[in-house]
Amino acid sequence: MYPVSDRFLAALVESHTVITQVTLYRTDGGVEPLEHTGGSVTVDRSSAVRRTCTVTIADPSLIPRSDTDRLSVYGARLRITRGIDYGDGTQETVPLGLFRVDEISGDVDRGPVTIQGKSLEVLIADDKFTAPWRATGTAVAAITALIQRTIPGAAIDSSNAVDAAIGPRTWDIAADPWQAVEEIGSAIGCEVYADPDSVFVIAPLPDILSVTPVWTVAAGEGGAYVQAVRTVTADGVYNGVLARGENTEVATAPVSALVVDDDPGSPTYWSGPYGHRPTYYSSATLTTTGACTSAATLKLRAAKAPNSSADISSLPNPALAPGDVIRVVYPDGSAELHQLASFPVPLDVTGGMALKTISAKEGT
Repeated sequence: MYPVSDRFLAALVESHTVITQVTLYRTDGGVEPLEHTGGSVTVDRSSAVRRTCTVTIADPSLIPRSDTDRLSVYGARLRITRGIDYGDGTQETVPLGLFRVDEISGDVDRGPVTIQGKSLEVLIADDKFTAPWRATGTAVAAITALIQRTIPGAAIDSSNAVDAAIGPRTWDIAADPWQAVEEIGSAIGCEVYADPDSVFVIAPLPDILSVTPVWTVAAGEGGAYVQAVRTVTADGVYNGVLARGENTEVATAPVSALVVDDDPGSPTYWSGPYGHRPTYYSSATLTTTGACTSAATLKLRAAKAPNSSADISSLPNPALAPGDVIRVVYPDGSAELHQLASFPVPLDVTGGMALKTISAKEGT
């Protein structure tokens, strides 16, 4: 979760004044606020581009008529925030991301205008290789080189990653550099994404049972809970991952590692009634058994997580992030731990926020 004050979290479940800001960074270097009437920022861990935005503006004059208009799809960007005006002269806001403007549409006479954008991962993905690209060295160094190839000087946060050497890997012309970033990240058991501050983060998915919940969504007076729909399914749920590596660019023997759900208390326990349901992952960057184990461990967290899931409607909390663990207290007093997968953050002052979770475990 983005760092916010205790006052901010307390105000979310009380009557408060919402403030949202959309700032346009023009291609000519100018910066200006955009008056908007609504929209949302969607955050989705399963998407290569983790954050997307839709912004609604009343003024139809902003629909571009020429390539030089101040709002364009040729490099303009939007920075979006949401926060609280405390009414005492102070405010607290949370960044929701920096977005490349990709589409502008609307009625040219009456409006409204709809702007759609994507977070910074799309810049890497669209900058396809025009010559073969060879990654070597350590995973963090290779990921950094791929990102800074497109965005020189981009900030990289690998403080929670355990770096390791990777096998040489060459991507062909026209290959997707962001897919290369994701593949190398998997080699050290990490996800890679652009955070709301435009920092590229290299980090493992938090373990739901070993981290402290960042927020409680509770039913009743003073709680953020609205309603929930709970689903239990076995579709797409695996309890083992076999990661394999075979690098033809260097003379190394094939390596592999099988990581399974070894928790006897888990419903997907490898040696339990769920049986053996493995899935597979392979990459030429994996040249050691340890690298295969790290990659398989990350994949297993996601593969076994959907044994229980929920769609939870809550009051909006713009500080949340995918992978965050929250505690949900239902109207009957029972509690569960949920790990967030995706949610939209509204840019208007009405409505709730639909939280989709990738796992749900009983809380204590």
